[in-house]
Amino acid sequence: MRIGELATRAGVSVRALRYYEEQNLLAAERSPSGQRHYPDSAVDRVRLIQQLYAAGVTSRSIADLLPCVVDGQATPELLDRLSAERDRIDQQIGDMVSARDRLDTVIAAATANWRTGQRCRPE
Repeated sequence: MRIGELATRAGVSVRALRYYEEQNLLAAERSPSGQRHYPDSAVDRVRLIQQLYAAGVTSRSIADLLPCVVDGQATPELLDRLSAERDRIDQQIGDMVSARDRLDTVIAAATANWRTGQRCRPE
């Protein structure tokens, strides 16, 4: 498939796909006229790349783990890096849950203030 179709099917911009190529995260074959052509499997690969970026994984780390995903080859170093990334994500999740809980407390107090006139913050 060509780059525009891949972008549509994967839900990303053509610019993002070109960036992924620059970062060696995605490869395309070229036609004699220079047009990029991707296999159908590129859609899943792009979606995985997007998920990892959304989780805050760097392009370098993504490039390191993609061979494991594609070829099934892993090394002890890769496993260590993946575990470290998972730990970092777990910490972020914990921080976000804490922030959400604090926001819920503020919402409850603000709702009580709006409904009853009770102060949002106790004196």
